Amino acid sequence: MRIVIQRAAGASVTVNGEIKGEIGLGLMVLVGVENGDTVDDAKWLAQKTIALRIFDDENGVMNRSVIDVNGNVLAISQFTLTASTRKGNRPSYIRAAGHELATALYDEYCRLIGGYLGHPVERGVFGAHMMVSLVNDGPVTIVIDSRIRE
Repeated sequence: MRIVIQRAAGASVTVNGEIKGEIGLGLMVLVGVENGDTVDDAKWLAQKTIALRIFDDENGVMNRSVIDVNGNVLAISQFTLTASTRKGNRPSYIRAAGHELATALYDEYCRLIGGYLGHPVERGVFGAHMMVSLVNDGPVTIVIDSRIRE
């Protein structure tokens, strides 16, 4: 699984003109699931997401997690994170997990994050064409791949 975490002052996702998920301070996370990913990948990424210290403390040092700042999480499924551009300029998505595996792991990731936060994660609509708005605070953007685990 691959995720892109962005520290947000605000973010929302809209489908067919209707807001489906919206947060103020927190994290906007794009979630891509690849063939071969497992529940262990979702667990590892959820723990990493919640513990990531990318919010400023009183001294202006990135030393607080999303939980420490009482932030929220907006998680959006995005199969294009699995893209390979090795062969030319048209991305290949052959590594993207099928619908059944991808939805199960995306749901598990969101469920785990919600458990850590103590309330449900705001979400996009799996498989839908979504319009995403983000005020990236910093900007702070971090890419994490569960297969690399760094």
